[in-house]
This record gives sequence, C-alpha cells and structure tokens, in this order.
Amino acid sequence: MSASNTDFVLAVEGLTVSFDGFKAVNDLSFYVDKDEIRVIVGPNGAGKTTVLDLICGRTKSTEGSIKFRNKELTKMKEHQIVRAGVGRKFQTPSIYGDLTVFENLEISFPRGRSVFGALAFKRDAEVLNRVSEVADMIFLSDLLESRADLLSHGQKQWLEIGMLLIQDPELLMLDEPVAGMSVSERRQTAELLRRITKDRSVIVIEHDMQFVAEIADKVTVLHQGKILAEGSAEEVKADPKVIEVYLGH
Repeated sequence: MSASNTDFVLAVEGLTVSFDGFKAVNDLSFYVDKDEIRVIVGPNGAGKTTVLDLICGRTKSTEGSIKFRNKELTKMKEHQIVRAGVGRKFQTPSIYGDLTVFENLEISFPRGRSVFGALAFKRDAEVLNRVSEVADMIFLSDLLESRADLLSHGQKQWLEIGMLLIQDPELLMLDEPVAGMSVSERRQTAELLRRITKDRSVIVIEHDMQFVAEIADKVTVLHQGKILAEGSAEEVKADPKVIEVYLGH
C-alpha cells in the first residue's frame, strides 16, 4: 500500500517516537479508509494514546509520516491540524460545567473560535440548526437548557463528542469513550458512533472487547509500539498472539 493512494483519509507510515531512548511507537504503519471506524487496542503501555498524540500534534514524531487527506501533519501545529479537519477527545471530558448543553455546543461552532469570530458571532439560523442537529445525534435534544455539570457521566461524554462534531471534522479520535458508562449508555454510544461515520472516519482507543466487536470495521492491536495484529474484531480475538499478549489476562 502506498500513501500516495488518495483513497485513504489517514496514512501513517514508519511512525516512530522515542522518549529517552525508549521507542513508545516503533516504525508503525496503518491506513484508515473513509467512513471507517478503526479501533486500536492493546495492553497498557502499548503506545495507543501516544499514536493519537502524534496524529493530533501534541507529540512530535522522531521519524515517519502522517498524511491526512494527503496533507503531511507532522510539520503542522495542533491548531492547524484541528483546522485541517482532525478532532480529538481525551479520556476526561472537558466541557464547561456552568454552561448549558446548548451553550457548550454553540461556543464550539467553528465561527466562534477566533477573537474576531467570537465578537462577530451571531446566534443565527445556521448555528441554531447545527446545534439542534448535533444535539439530536448525541441524545441530548431534551436537555439543551440543562447545565452541563448536571449531566450523567455518559451524557457528558456525549456532549464532548457533540462539541467536536459541531466542528464537522473528517477524522474524529476518541480515547476510551465508554469508560465508566452504564450498559445502556454503552449501547447508545455504539449507535452514536455508527451514526457519525456516515461522512467521517473515527479512530477509537478501547479496552472493552465487547464494545469493540459492536463498533469496529477494523481493529489494530498494538504491543510495545508495534502492530501485533490487524483485522476484524473476530479475526483479532482468535489470533493466538493477541490471546497470549492481551486477551489472556
């Protein structure tokens, strides 16, 4: 496979990052298609979160290439990568607890992001329609006027996903989105992720293999910064190497 192939939304090739001589990610290559949910799994310390940090520009690679729609990301700053269309949700939700659900979504609308944009920002039909559309996607339509800090843990996670969705990224990266959720919230989150991949790709880091099996188009198993296995959830679960290193615990 070659990164010059324009069909890939994301092409990661030969990616390596060393911290004090330790290779957290070691010569990693993988490719994400349009509208694909890619789940990255692996034991603690396998390099999963580091991979997301490298893609979104928080961490700089020692070598290798990350191309998003054929644009090289390794030379770009974090905010430029966001503008290029990459959204990232961290493990802990970062929402504004004293604002309502509506206000959290509204301030995430792309026009409000610069100081000038924020000053010129008007609550026009475009904003209202987009907030309403996203609130519906994330199961919070009935809670638009509720303060964000009164939401359940799962609803806070959805709100944060909504704050990214309103910016309409083409690639969305989520770090353990169902950690701490109830069974019904997990089920709804699986539905939410399938809904939002109609016109975007999603990379998810997850431990819960049942959830992985529900959502993944393809699973990449990392071990010591390298790919141990790749394939469907069924293929990966049956792989003797994966059972030994990861699932056997």
